[in-house]
Amino acid sequence: MWKSIASNALTLFIVLLVAAAGLVAWGRNEFVKPGPLADAICLQVDRGASLSAVSRNLEGRGAVTDARIFRIGADYSGRADDLKFGSYLLRPGASMEEVLAAITAGGQSTCGQEVNFRIGVASSDVILRELDPATNRFVEVAKFDPAVDAVPAEYVEAREDADLRWRVTLAEGVTSWAVVDALKRADFLDGAVEAVPAEGSLAPDSYEVEKGADRATLLAEMAQRQVATMDALWPTRSGDLPYDTPEEAMIMASIVEKETGIAEERALVASVFINRLNAGMKLQTDPTVIYGITKGEGVLGRGLRQSELRRETPYNTYVIDGLPPTPIANPGRAAIEAALNPAQSDYVFFVAKTLTPADGHVFAVTLEEHNKNVEALRALEAAQPTPEADDG
Repeated sequence: MWKSIASNALTLFIVLLVAAAGLVAWGRNEFVKPGPLADAICLQVDRGASLSAVSRNLEGRGAVTDARIFRIGADYSGRADDLKFGSYLLRPGASMEEVLAAITAGGQSTCGQEVNFRIGVASSDVILRELDPATNRFVEVAKFDPAVDAVPAEYVEAREDADLRWRVTLAEGVTSWAVVDALKRADFLDGAVEAVPAEGSLAPDSYEVEKGADRATLLAEMAQRQVATMDALWPTRSGDLPYDTPEEAMIMASIVEKETGIAEERALVASVFINRLNAGMKLQTDPTVIYGITKGEGVLGRGLRQSELRRETPYNTYVIDGLPPTPIANPGRAAIEAALNPAQSDYVFFVAKTLTPADGHVFAVTLEEHNKNVEALRALEAAQPTPEADDG
């Protein structure tokens, strides 16, 4: 009888063992197989949230089939205590394993709302945008210029969200004074700026920041990136440049940056100025003259006067020989590359193709050629309708 009992017990144990193995295999399959999500969603994990609460939220939103299996999988993989707060884009069909990886990896949130404070040459703006999970594209929620516009209610509400991401984007060609002036109006930053950084020393780029970040620390990061850019590019420079130091190359890069916003033209524009220097010609570039008038503090907002083109200042390249004493703006990486490796050309002149600067320039080797190009532009100007007089 005892033999029979022992045999039955062993059989039951084996059956239970097989059943348990099957259950584990089923659970493992449920954990790694494609999930039930039909459409992408944005999942927000609150600071201090528990795995239990997050798993129930996932099940409730149809992102996982079973909250218990999700928790068991997290425990088994040793990541149950690794939740990172933030907003996460969960794509259609994401498995429980992929969902767990997304919410425990940390780093930048992949969806939700973001504020981008954009510092431009003529003005700055604040854009509040939100990632649309369905299209994986940002949708603009609100936009305003902090210098002149009222703050939208959507921005006021959003900035209290602990998960809101903050970014400062610096455009190419902005002066250092304009950067500091704009940062003073960034209400999500703290700290005073004691002095305006040297012209040309700040890297145009996009900077992710924390709410309450120090303005001076951000400027220091911008300066570090610009140094790193020049350090990386200077050894790659052409061997026949008419300047010998990174500082002079940065001056040339800033002039190139202000003369054209078209990527394909930068190397050609640089070649024109380098050809002029090599030929002993004056640079004769309007942006340097304008900088001598404004000192980089704001936009001139009008054309240059003949008296200003004749006036001798350190930045009037119609009067002085060679380069001005400092950069006239903060050039981006592409302009620095152009100054260090200009195109090979014989051009020494250029003028706008049309009345729209975005259309680029036409280049010339001889003065006769250049004068014809200038005449063509003047003809376009003359053909423009004259504004009607205001009878009011």
